[in-house]
Amino acid sequence: MKEHDFTEVVSLIVKEDPRYAKNGYLFLQKALNFTIDRERKRQGKVVTKVAKRHVSGQELLDGIREYALEQYGPMTYYILTSWGITKCEDFGEMVFNLIEYGVFSKNENDAREDFASTYTFKEAFEKPFKPKKRFLKRPSYRAIESL
Repeated sequence: MKEHDFTEVVSLIVKEDPRYAKNGYLFLQKALNFTIDRERKRQGKVVTKVAKRHVSGQELLDGIREYALEQYGPMTYYILTSWGITKCEDFGEMVFNLIEYGVFSKNENDAREDFASTYTFKEAFEKPFKPKKRFLKRPSYRAIESL
C-alpha cells in the first residue's frame, strides 16, 4: 500500500476511533516493517519488499519495543503516551482497526489477546534510562568524648 493511501485510511480510522493519534498509526506501520526486516535478517533471508510475512502479536510487540527505543530513546514513553498509546493492548486495538479497514491482514489464529500485557510501558521504555541505584558508603564517625 502506498504511503499516501495509508495516511488516508488512517485519517478515516482516527475520525471513527479517536483514541489514538495518526502519528501512532504511522509509527506502527514503520515498526511492523522494522520487525519483518529484523526477522528476515535473523533467519538469513534476503530482505525484499515484495514477499509478505505474517508477524505474530508477540513478535510485533517485541519489534515495537526495539524500534521505539532505537528511534526515540529516553523520550519513547512520553511520545507513545502523547499518541494515546499507554499499554500493549493499545497496539492490538490499532492493529485490529487496520485489519478492519483492509490495511493489515490476519490469519485465523490472530486475536486481540495476542497483545495482552507483554510488558509494561514504564518497564520497557523508562527503566532502561533510569540511573542505577548506587549506595554510598556512610562515613564513619568517631564518638566525641566529653569536651
